[in-house]
Amino acid sequence: MKRSGLTLVAVTAAVVTLMVVTLVTVTIRRRPPRVDTSASATTPAGQQVFGRKIKARLYYVSMDGTRLTGVDREVSYSEGSMALAQQIVNAQLAPVPAGLVSAIPLGTTLRALFLTEKGDAIVDLSKEASTAHPGGSLNELLTVYTIVNALTANLPAVRSVQLLVDGKQVDTLAGHINLRKPFQKNLAIIEP
Repeated sequence: MKRSGLTLVAVTAAVVTLMVVTLVTVTIRRRPPRVDTSASATTPAGQQVFGRKIKARLYYVSMDGTRLTGVDREVSYSEGSMALAQQIVNAQLAPVPAGLVSAIPLGTTLRALFLTEKGDAIVDLSKEASTAHPGGSLNELLTVYTIVNALTANLPAVRSVQLLVDGKQVDTLAGHINLRKPFQKNLAIIEP
């Protein structure tokens, strides 16, 4: 009797397993095929839309070394202001095309970026933004406004930018420009 009870349990378990597998297989086969509509698809916020690019105004040191000059470059498009802001900052930190000079110290990376509901961007740069900085008040000013203007010029949702270094609020990058307050767009530092 015990043996037939165990056999009945085993047969019941096998039938239930077979029914579940059949149900899953039928459900998967009934799903409509996925169609790639990346050019017009809406994707969840923060996801990059592969292949889609936008033109963004990025900033580099002018020929005379005293101002910034704006250059339109292609940047990968991402849904949502925060994700797009990250793409813009990463493009600004990327190696520069021939003929341009970056105000950002070599090796600097974006650690994190957040947007507040008020339109403040908090940009956390790696320690190289400070440790590899050449110094000088003008160089420091150009570094700060490279990031600030890239975000405020390209994203209307961004009103101001607060810079952090290695996850912390710091006094300055290299001893000159006070980073304890957020910065707004500065068009006076951009050559006409």
